[in-house]
Amino acid sequence: MSWHPRYRSSKFRHVYGKAASKDKCYDCVPITLNVHDNNFCAVNPNFIAVVTECAGGGAFLVLPIKQTGKLDPHYPKVCGHKGNVLDIKWNPFNDFVIASCSEDATVKIWDIPNHLLKRNITTPKKELLGHTRRVGLIEWHPTAENILFSSGYDYKIIIWNLEVKDAILRKPVKILDAHKDVVLSMSFNTDGSLLATACRDRKIRVIDPRAGTVLQEGSYKSHKVNKVLFLGNMKKLFSTGTSWWNNRQIALWDQDDLSVPLLEEDLDGSSGLLFPVYDPDTHMLYVVGKGDGNIRYYEISPEKPYLNYLMEYRSHLPQKGIGVMPKRGLDVAACEIFRFYKLIPTKNLIEPISMIVPRRSESYQPDIYPLTAAAQPALTAQEWLNGINKGPLLVSLRPGSKAANSLPQFLEPEPLTNATNMNQEEEESMSVEDQQNPRGTQDDRSWLEAEEKLPENEEMCFSNGFDIFECPPPKTENELLQMYYRQQEEIRRLRELLIQKDVQLKQLELELRNVFMDTDN
Repeated sequence: MSWHPRYRSSKFRHVYGKAASKDKCYDCVPITLNVHDNNFCAVNPNFIAVVTECAGGGAFLVLPIKQTGKLDPHYPKVCGHKGNVLDIKWNPFNDFVIASCSEDATVKIWDIPNHLLKRNITTPKKELLGHTRRVGLIEWHPTAENILFSSGYDYKIIIWNLEVKDAILRKPVKILDAHKDVVLSMSFNTDGSLLATACRDRKIRVIDPRAGTVLQEGSYKSHKVNKVLFLGNMKKLFSTGTSWWNNRQIALWDQDDLSVPLLEEDLDGSSGLLFPVYDPDTHMLYVVGKGDGNIRYYEISPEKPYLNYLMEYRSHLPQKGIGVMPKRGLDVAACEIFRFYKLIPTKNLIEPISMIVPRRSESYQPDIYPLTAAAQPALTAQEWLNGINKGPLLVSLRPGSKAANSLPQFLEPEPLTNATNMNQEEEESMSVEDQQNPRGTQDDRSWLEAEEKLPENEEMCFSNGFDIFECPPPKTENELLQMYYRQQEEIRRLRELLIQKDVQLKQLELELRNVFMDTDN
């Protein structure tokens, strides 16, 4: 077990999990009894889909996200598979298209209508036939439209291009034959140029999916891997598995060197699987235990110790699987930074769990909501197949905003990105005013340039009068009082600065009036 420091400067240090009230849960849902190691749940801002029990084949339910409460036992299902459904995934760029895979060795694409279902959906939009044994995993490409990956018990990963107009596809784009056993997990990096896999042969592989070549391959004798995950643009992989003594274990790897893990830690002695979920916007990692009610969460840093333990959400109700709401479906007014949908088969219940940053203000908090992936693709399927790589289109979660740009998510301080966005908005607004009042804008710009030069001479490392990087949180009452008085002094100083700025503004206004009077005379 690694040592967790008592205090650490982080705005996510006090994140807590909040379970929804009973009226906001989904009750009487017949959750599948299948023991396959998958989540069995997929969520987007419009629908929640969950694999269910069905006689004579496989089926799953698709419920409107706002239709909480008790479910009608005769509610229509999506039931076109001849075997049990093993995995379901929503299209990240279309909230009304879902993919499913099954024990019948097929992958099917379904169109979901924008209203309550009145009858069972039995005819898929597309059917993908390429596997010879059951299909256990499917993944949509994160940036390219209509590219789907499927993995089966025939040890193959197949790449499909869904832009083909045929309803039944038998010719995939590519077949990856790099594995000697069943693939247990698949994960893409941010732009989808690399694929990481965990295999039953205990090996982790990093693959170039278009070339079909294995770039890195590695295993560690004391770590039997089950799930693997790319950690955004940090060039690191995170895996969960078991140790020699069957303890549940987590490990962190360098993407370019899989010979030895950077970090390895035993968690507990439970037998259930661990599902890792990563949020690249906040750099938070959630580890969800199957068969227990716990969700551990960490903050990832690019330097040692890499993995910083934050807290653990505990519940006495065990979860069979978990669904994750995309960031664009969160409640930003409640400072919600993540939302899980917990499958509780013992009670036929789906319980939403919100991860919340405690803030007193109810206004939008830009520091905890950086730009996130939008619901538009950055590439077409053919562009990606031709070798083009592009990061996801980014969008702000601020209510009313709709700007989206394709920008790589580098590990930069958040205030810099916010400042650049503000500068762009100011330039756009000033360009319109230039045509109406050219002379006034020249004077204003010269004054703004003089103001912008001032902060370059000194580093602004202080917040509320104390150094946020050096000062730890107060431990005693005296330290708390000292910090309070320092904050009061800082507030008083800022008020004086504001008064001085108001005086300078009035002086500039008078000077401008005098200039205009001189020109008129």
